[in-house]
Amino acid sequence: MNFDEYARTAVDLVNAQVETLEQLRAFYGPGSWQAAEVTEKDVAVLRKGAKRLREVFEHGSAGRDAEAVAALNLLLEAHPVQPRISFHHGNDWHMHVTGRGSSVAAEHMAGAVWGLAVWLCEYGSNRFGVCADERCGNVYLDTSSNCCRRFCSERCATRSHVAAHRARKRAVADASARSGSDARDSDARDSDARDLVATP
Repeated sequence: MNFDEYARTAVDLVNAQVETLEQLRAFYGPGSWQAAEVTEKDVAVLRKGAKRLREVFEHGSAGRDAEAVAALNLLLEAHPVQPRISFHHGNDWHMHVTGRGSSVAAEHMAGAVWGLAVWLCEYGSNRFGVCADERCGNVYLDTSSNCCRRFCSERCATRSHVAAHRARKRAVADASARSGSDARDSDARDSDARDLVATP
């Protein structure tokens, strides 16, 4: 079983923000067994599951290791793993993480939660990230060598850095404008004082 791949299904679900059956089918992709079998009930289960998975990432990115573990343990209880070998086309043998007849949502959540649990034990909850770009909020798994990643993508990193640079330039310009205004006010006061002294 590829636990990294299962962990990434948690990331994909949280970031997809699926709200309708059509969106969920598009999420899985045309031709997939999930798209063919998914139901409205799966939409509701996965929408709730995505919110709870996001909480795990929020705990981890904030350094709340115990809370991340507790949240994952609750999810493991709610979505137990029952591995079995299955196939969909010919001899395409592969592993499922739930029992025969389980729903699409049950299969997805069991795999996602199990993958995150293994990831946490292997790398620590501080590898669970939430994008630092306030306009994004996507979650990610930090695979950097020194656990220094702050953004979900290069696009968000660039956008955030450009915005910060522009903000610094505005702050400098505003400070310069205020300094110039203060200097003019000071000159005006000095001029008024000289006028008063010169007046007989």
